[in-house]
Amino acid sequence: MLKFVHLAAIALWSGGLIALPFLFWQRRTLEAGLDLDRLHRVTRLVYVELTSPAAFIAIGSGTALIFLQATFAEWFSLKMVLVGIMAMLHVVAGLVLLHLFLPEGRFSWPSYLALTSAYIVLITAIVWIVLAKPHIDSNQFAAHLFEPGGLARWLHQSFGEIRMPTP
Repeated sequence: MLKFVHLAAIALWSGGLIALPFLFWQRRTLEAGLDLDRLHRVTRLVYVELTSPAAFIAIGSGTALIFLQATFAEWFSLKMVLVGIMAMLHVVAGLVLLHLFLPEGRFSWPSYLALTSAYIVLITAIVWIVLAKPHIDSNQFAAHLFEPGGLARWLHQSFGEIRMPTP
């Protein structure tokens, strides 16, 4: 049952993210008035009342499934990175929505193309990773990263001393 809830939430979240740039792009032809107000209400409904709760449910149910199914493989780590990027792009849609319906708000064709492409590529990559479950050998690119203290050593090598000085 939990997996069904997770899949349904992912479908709604993904569909909403793909639909939002199209709704944003509709803004280009509308001036202040009833049609613009209607588009604003529909766009807010899709983002605030459908897509955002679906994202919350997808992430929450997915987190529960991690512990119920004990999925701790490298492909899953890559999937989680992509889900994190998807969550960040969800925030981007919210920021666009915040500014789009101001009097000077615009959403250009390149913006529409970029955001839609990003969503489609990202969602496709996540679906592929989940279905294919590719074997990823972390020892080939991060041999010591998963040893105890490995992340701290990597951070120190990459960025130098990053500890907060104590007074």
